[in-house]
Amino acid sequence: MNSNKTNIILIGMPGSGKSTVGVILAKQLKMQFLDTDILIQNYTNKTLQSIVNKKGHMVLRQIEEKVLLSIQCHNHIIATGGSAAYSAAAMNHLRSGGTIIFLHTELSALQARIDNYETRGLAKRPDQTLSDLFEERKILYERFADITVESTGFTQDQVCYNIEKQLQKYS
Repeated sequence: MNSNKTNIILIGMPGSGKSTVGVILAKQLKMQFLDTDILIQNYTNKTLQSIVNKKGHMVLRQIEEKVLLSIQCHNHIIATGGSAAYSAAAMNHLRSGGTIIFLHTELSALQARIDNYETRGLAKRPDQTLSDLFEERKILYERFADITVESTGFTQDQVCYNIEKQLQKYS
């Protein structure tokens, strides 16, 4: 990796494994771990769902962008919220310090993994289905990703192994 780009940024849909894979990857690579959903909750002292309920999904996106733009770290695995890719400014900021990896997961696998879609604190329109959200965001993830790693049908350890292989090729 470029010496200025020491972070690994995980993007993808809710349920794609960003947080779980991020923790495992951080341990394996001896890096720090940062979950931006937790940063948002600490910054606002509210759950993501309460922000969506009280202020709406667009306010959550604005807060998320502000939090993402404030990140200044090195040697971190950063698990972003699923809506991070809506902000080009935030994605470019994160890319300036790291490599962006899209954890691609098939819609059917996401549907099987996510049982709390309506209460998960997602930055989505009230009428937006998981399928709609998937189609809308997949384009953004592909646009910003330096590397795409498939997570459907793989264990978290296998996904980490595949990320490490792809990073070796990429650097």
